[in-house]
Amino acid sequence: MKLNKNRMAIEFQKKVYELCKRVPKGRVTTYKAIGDKLRTKAYRAIGTALNKNPYAPKVPCHRVINSNRSVGGFAKGINAKKKLLREEGIFINKHNKVEIKYLFRFK
Repeated sequence: MKLNKNRMAIEFQKKVYELCKRVPKGRVTTYKAIGDKLRTKAYRAIGTALNKNPYAPKVPCHRVINSNRSVGGFAKGINAKKKLLREEGIFINKHNKVEIKYLFRFK
């Protein structure tokens, strides 16, 4: 049974990574938007998958933020995440929030 759970977790991670790769440079999405697209509310599992992302920067997990537009966490630290986002032209205000105009919506 454990092998089946691991296989399911790996498949879930692959789906998260594929969605994350669709977010263009200079845009962000949210954990919730990824969850909505996958028809799940497993936002923490999405965050865990992105935290363990072995494919960065090909899978740009730094482009995923919290639903309240705050930058959120990052395996390499919040300052590294903010640096990467700023290098892509994304403005982050003094409250560590991203403007709504940078939000990418999945179709």
